[in-house]
Amino acid sequence: MEPLTDAARPIVLETRERGTGSRTAADIVIDPASELRSPVTGTVIRAGTYVLYCEYADDFVVIDPDGHPGWEVKMFHFEGLAVGPGDRVEAGVTILGTNPAVLPFDSQVDDLTASPSWPHVHIEVIDPSIPNRPSAGGGC
Repeated sequence: MEPLTDAARPIVLETRERGTGSRTAADIVIDPASELRSPVTGTVIRAGTYVLYCEYADDFVVIDPDGHPGWEVKMFHFEGLAVGPGDRVEAGVTILGTNPAVLPFDSQVDDLTASPSWPHVHIEVIDPSIPNRPSAGGGC
């Protein structure tokens, strides 16, 4: 991913040794009272709640973007999931969730923001032609 020229101070974070490139995902700091809107136009293929770090409930959505059929745009770390599989979403319009999740631990991005830190949403863009690399950390 390449940040837009008018992006608000994009920063490449230090590696967390996950075996992925430095721009394969983005943590977007967002006002805790903001609704979460779709970053792309497309169709929801998966959505729900999962267990983050074997302990915390977290909402997610996966979108098949119209601009790159077959790719996946994944978003994590929000509450109030408002869409489900098969729903059409429009970039900047469709509400995906009520607000970003305030995680009960410090995140890497918190070291680079004002205090008190605002929450962030995590976005990944997956190109299915690139083989998936299993996580070195294992499961719960």
